[in-house]
Amino acid sequence: MCGIVGFTGSRQAAPILLQGLKRLEYRGYDSAGIAVFNETDRQTALVKSKGRLNRLMEKTDNGTSVPGCCGIGHTRWATHGEPSETNAHPHMSDDGNVVGVHNGIIENYQELRDKLTRHDYRFHSQTDTEIVIKLVDYYYKKYGLGPVDAINRTMVRVRGSYALALMFKDYPGEIWVARKDSPIILGVGNGENYVASDVPAILSYTHTVYYIENLEMARLTTDKITFYNLDGDEISKEPSEIEWDVESAEKGGFEHFMLKEIHEQPKAVRDTLMRYLVSGDEEKKQISLQEIGLTDEFLQGLDRIYIVACGSAYHVGVIGKYVLEDLTDIPVDVDLASEFRYRNPKFAKNSLVIVISQSGETADTLAALRLSKEKGIPVLGIVNVIGSSIARESDYCLYTYAGPEISVATTKAYSSQLIAIYLLAVRAAFVRGQIGESACSELIGSLCELPDKIERTLQDKERIQWFASKYASAKDVFFIGRGIDYGISLEGSLKLKEISYIHSEAYAAGELKHGTISLIEEGTLVVGLLTQPNLYEKTISNLVEVGSRGGYLMGVTPYGNYSIEDTADFTVYIPKTDPHFATSLAIVPLQLMAYYLSVARGLDVDKPRNLAKSVTVE
Repeated sequence: MCGIVGFTGSRQAAPILLQGLKRLEYRGYDSAGIAVFNETDRQTALVKSKGRLNRLMEKTDNGTSVPGCCGIGHTRWATHGEPSETNAHPHMSDDGNVVGVHNGIIENYQELRDKLTRHDYRFHSQTDTEIVIKLVDYYYKKYGLGPVDAINRTMVRVRGSYALALMFKDYPGEIWVARKDSPIILGVGNGENYVASDVPAILSYTHTVYYIENLEMARLTTDKITFYNLDGDEISKEPSEIEWDVESAEKGGFEHFMLKEIHEQPKAVRDTLMRYLVSGDEEKKQISLQEIGLTDEFLQGLDRIYIVACGSAYHVGVIGKYVLEDLTDIPVDVDLASEFRYRNPKFAKNSLVIVISQSGETADTLAALRLSKEKGIPVLGIVNVIGSSIARESDYCLYTYAGPEISVATTKAYSSQLIAIYLLAVRAAFVRGQIGESACSELIGSLCELPDKIERTLQDKERIQWFASKYASAKDVFFIGRGIDYGISLEGSLKLKEISYIHSEAYAAGELKHGTISLIEEGTLVVGLLTQPNLYEKTISNLVEVGSRGGYLMGVTPYGNYSIEDTADFTVYIPKTDPHFATSLAIVPLQLMAYYLSVARGLDVDKPRNLAKSVTVE
């Protein structure tokens, strides 16, 4: 949520800031603004607007009307205060001494506001950010010891989460950064340096970045980045290289990022698989998790697994429970990260907590990780962003290799997270003696076939587009399935509702008679998932029940299950695979259906209303 961009160098800052903010639109926002220091008149120009970034670009003539070589920019997701130009960032102290932007939430903002009001500060917005900026100004003037001291005192006084980027009038050409929980990275260029909330914002300019840790500060000049701890002492850091290329963050000829990323799933799956498969040809490949520290001995000694995640990553966890328990015989609990801490979880001995997050910065998931570690339970992070907070703080990190995912609605990151769970399940099952060498080889062979089978599934997109256009005016859609198919239903339903705004729910098919079937009316679309052979007939019976009450039935099932045509009105067939891995194929037509429904309804596919790509605050 929210986006921060900063630049200092010899080039004009405003166009770079606007371009960076454009690349962060997927994070979700309702207003935007930039602040640029003009070296000529030693003044900072502040330009803000409500709504889409295009309005700010028009207001600044694409940045050309705001001269200066050092600046910060922000896209705001409203928390404290409604979306408005006044509440938009950046915010400035009354005399222009300090200007800044902020991601996060300040929990004791009212207490701080009262304190500053007693010292004659006045507030023009409803935001907690303006309070933080003026608190920095207060300490800067009270003690006169410079930015490090002022920021340090602010960090000690503030409760909550934040990523701060600040400019001081007395320190022209410099950007100061501080962090607690909210993500921020620093990019290194040739005679110029950058600040950003996420990698895509600066990928056109540099692949060399620094990660700033919790309760640390940094000072950026044109040729140097200096880091400080909470005591104000200088500390050293090593830079990291980003492997993503610029092209992977572009649309590449597709109408929307989501459609591009749906089509990138075969590559995301293949790239993730290949990172953890070793040895000869595919028939003899083995899964190796040694490089991430997950030894066979550790897997052999596990008595329980807890999977914690939010949104689509939680749905990966639901699938993971079925797959892990069936293959490894290890009991698995799955929790929503936003609820995990509040049930005061009781951990069994010899446990592993798995946290799943595309960004590696999801606030609730990160909090669950820290709680688990406080309790002495080792944590495995499944993340897509190298160097992210979850990646750095986990005991083990199983990276996915989906590349940058721009659309708010996840597709390829979800698919690569499934692969990570599959790999862990197969390896653990083998080393624990639950499957033999032959069965292990067959499962690995099925995994290796998934990229090509996803490609084949994508070839049915024209039929799905036709079907979606037929149901563009739908008011309610229900997804049903049993076992793993219930897990697929959860994700299919979420995809549909988040980008088409159609009310959609997923139900375990066996629960229909316990109330849900009362919602079925003539023409109500019901999507049945039937990928599990041992549950096929039971789910067919459920579809018959729905059909007899007027529901219009869509089925998703592997080739060969042609008897479904006696029941379903429209069927999408997917290639056969091992039933444990069927989610990787069945989810594709559901992603496409959601996409084409959204397009048919004329909606903003990549940036659905009220949603953000990374939820970095509670």
